[in-house]
Amino acid sequence: MRFRPFSVVLFLILLAVIGGIFYWREHRYDEKAVVAPAETGIALAYFAGGCFWCTEADFEKLAGVIEAVSGYAGGHLENPTYPEVVKETTGHRETVEVRYDPNKVTYRTLAEYFFAHIDPTDAGGQFVDRGESYTSAIFYQSAEEHAIAEDVVKELTKTGAYEKPIVTSLLPLTRFWIAEEYHQDYYKKNPLRYDYYRGGSGRDQRLKELCDFRATKKMPCDNDAVKPR
Repeated sequence: MRFRPFSVVLFLILLAVIGGIFYWREHRYDEKAVVAPAETGIALAYFAGGCFWCTEADFEKLAGVIEAVSGYAGGHLENPTYPEVVKETTGHRETVEVRYDPNKVTYRTLAEYFFAHIDPTDAGGQFVDRGESYTSAIFYQSAEEHAIAEDVVKELTKTGAYEKPIVTSLLPLTRFWIAEEYHQDYYKKNPLRYDYYRGGSGRDQRLKELCDFRATKKMPCDNDAVKPR
């Protein structure tokens, strides 16, 4: 059988595309993120709220937040990768480093905003994502941050803001590892995939249920302290 030159070219292009797809799937987590150090005067805070794509996107909507960086915290393995973390053997949680202007937003507001955007009663993960790496936590860096986080939890508990006990962990930060470039600003770089994932995760549906209940306890998720810009 004779192949026409045009058919050969198309065949080679198809092979290249398929090969590229498989290479991308295999190596997309290898690329190290290039994240500039925080500028002078910018404070840092660390929150684990399940899928860091969503936690990052939510925090970057809050006035006073400069940016959020996806990464890993709380585990025992040095320089973990995403494939290692999701195997649930390293002890890390998907975490975001929130870079914020302390003159425009307080640490307490960040903590309150965080609780308004997670399910703090879920001990097994967050929404569709299950496993320790998706469980919620606040990683504090000082006694002051710890006290503020504890006070926010006490207030939510005292007012009965949730039907079940809050199980979000409050843990000292030991090290934050920046995640691969693929994960940084995922909601901006891959809006269609992000919207598809978020819509299918049940995150927003569950948050609406939780916030509707909180409103009945006069602890609304959209109060002035935690209102996004």
